[in-house]
Amino acid sequence: MNVSLMPCSPLAAGHLTRPEWNSNSVRSRTDKAAKGKYDSTEKEDMEIVRRVHEIAEKYGVKMQQIALAWEWAKGVTSPIIGATKASHFDDAAAAFSVSLTDEDVSYLEEPYVPHRIVGAIDHNPEEGVKLLDVKK
Repeated sequence: MNVSLMPCSPLAAGHLTRPEWNSNSVRSRTDKAAKGKYDSTEKEDMEIVRRVHEIAEKYGVKMQQIALAWEWAKGVTSPIIGATKASHFDDAAAAFSVSLTDEDVSYLEEPYVPHRIVGAIDHNPEEGVKLLDVKK
């Protein structure tokens, strides 16, 4: 069976696009779901950020291209990137030209810690359960 994987946040809310944890972007200041998902594992995740940066320098490409090439190496066919500029699409397309070795992939995965699901549901709720209770 051929399954198409389509994860959200393949760039870890931008953390895999720069060598430091914090940035001055609007998203890094305001995205509460990303803060809830990633800030509690900053120490562990920074090791992955460092490794993505190291491999990006090795290949002479941007970090986001390594992160996306890592996704494709694992069988992800449709990563959902949070592009806010046209150049983000160009960077994502350029990632197709990056071929990571098995050693690169193992090196990236070694310190990986799965994150809990935040901002989405991981299963269908029971009949009658409301996911959002908006008061008007």
